[in-house]
Amino acid sequence: MQGYRTLRKRVLSNLEANLPKSLTYHALDHTLDVLNVCNQYIRREKLSEEDRYLLRMGAIVHDMGFLKGSSNHEEVGAGMAEIIMKDLGVKPKAIEQVKGLVMATKIPQSPKNHLQRIICDADLDYLGRQDYPEISEKLFEELKNMNVISTPQQWKDLQINFLKAHQYHTPFAIKNREPQKQIWLKKLLAS
Repeated sequence: MQGYRTLRKRVLSNLEANLPKSLTYHALDHTLDVLNVCNQYIRREKLSEEDRYLLRMGAIVHDMGFLKGSSNHEEVGAGMAEIIMKDLGVKPKAIEQVKGLVMATKIPQSPKNHLQRIICDADLDYLGRQDYPEISEKLFEELKNMNVISTPQQWKDLQINFLKAHQYHTPFAIKNREPQKQIWLKKLLAS
């Protein structure tokens, strides 16, 4: 589909070169993880070519707003993505769909369609995986760097509240990620 490879190369190299080093969680690794998880959904669900294209583009641009700062990064990133996609000749309808994917990842998530449900679950897939402790440690560092929190107790409380409030949206994540997420929540509550 039109422009995907160019968009991927342009955005990923921009993220790698220009994301602030203080972003230990919202770094290039996170974008690549979300893209990888979206690709797993694509293989499992045998999505149409157009849906695969939209989902991959959404995954790549979903956090590019962090290049300009953390506040309202979804809106900012959707606008940045629109400029690049227009430049690459992406059809207006596809641009709107990709912007919708970016906006769906805003917390609290409220996806409106199947692709939005997938990207939301891909964005927070790690909550129900074995690598949750390592990834959440990166987020703890990032939030300390941003002066959002300063103590391990604040971090623990934030994680507990987030895990309690979060819900997965796709049948795959509900079945395969939710049980492990509940285990992590129990461990936090017991510690």
